[in-house]
Amino acid sequence: MSDDMPSTVEAQAIDWVVRQRDPAFDDWESFSTWLELGPEHAAIYDRLASLDADLGHLPHPVEETAVPARSMIASRRTWLGGAIAAALVGIVGLSMLNSGATRIETDAGEHRTVALADGSRIEINGGTIVELDEDRPRFARLESGEAMFHVVHREDDPFMVEAGKARLVDMGTAFNVIRRRDALSVAVSEGLVLYNPDRENIRLNAGYGIEASDAGGRPRVQAIATHSIGGWRKGQLVYNGASIAEVAEDLGRTAGLKISVSSNVAALPFRGALLVSDDKQRVIDDLTALAGIRAEKQTEGWLLTR
Repeated sequence: MSDDMPSTVEAQAIDWVVRQRDPAFDDWESFSTWLELGPEHAAIYDRLASLDADLGHLPHPVEETAVPARSMIASRRTWLGGAIAAALVGIVGLSMLNSGATRIETDAGEHRTVALADGSRIEINGGTIVELDEDRPRFARLESGEAMFHVVHREDDPFMVEAGKARLVDMGTAFNVIRRRDALSVAVSEGLVLYNPDRENIRLNAGYGIEASDAGGRPRVQAIATHSIGGWRKGQLVYNGASIAEVAEDLGRTAGLKISVSSNVAALPFRGALLVSDDKQRVIDDLTALAGIRAEKQTEGWLLTR
């Protein structure tokens, strides 16, 4: 490698990080090809993406607090220089756990995208917690909330997602996962996902999803229109029998709406499509009109009732 190679790769890595901040970015194939040009590409990209994430997670103006690895953040900022650091701020907020895992948390109504070193990416909905492990680059844990996974296929190294007690083994595909308090929903838009291969071993092809309860029982497999999967990324929520309580939870996560649900409507099934917009009252009006229920305005948010 020539003496100027590291700076050239660093410049290219910075360009990829900045480009991926654009919600319309879709050149993931070229990004994957660039990563495979040499091991230093992935290493330098990971370092810059991590720095960018750390800087985006800091308050403005920066106030030093007792946060682990703060000195590392400061040294990395010095290494990059003010101009480059300013150009990189804001892609995703991460925090490092003592175990070496990376914990990603989003606020309600906030959406983020994380690009992984193998070319895969995770689109994360609001109110969500995802954990990654630097020692297991083809692994993610969805602790709570919702995420859309776009996974690069590797025959001898499948990608695994853990959510609650369930394991999802990806065979090179795109799929959406929702981890609720006591249930799991998975919907596959491309490729194939194996649900709990060591137990139920249910194959989910594109256009199929699964609903599983922590209470036990056989998970329910159902057909799902592929165009509706991960619709939250475009502000489109489509339902075919979900409970009003689940719809309210989804709206809180996706749009940041504060919705309480009375016991007399919580279990009612909902069918229809909701378009999420900045006009929150319009979203509530659409929901109540389609569901045949009422919404009472509260000091903060709404109460859904009969």
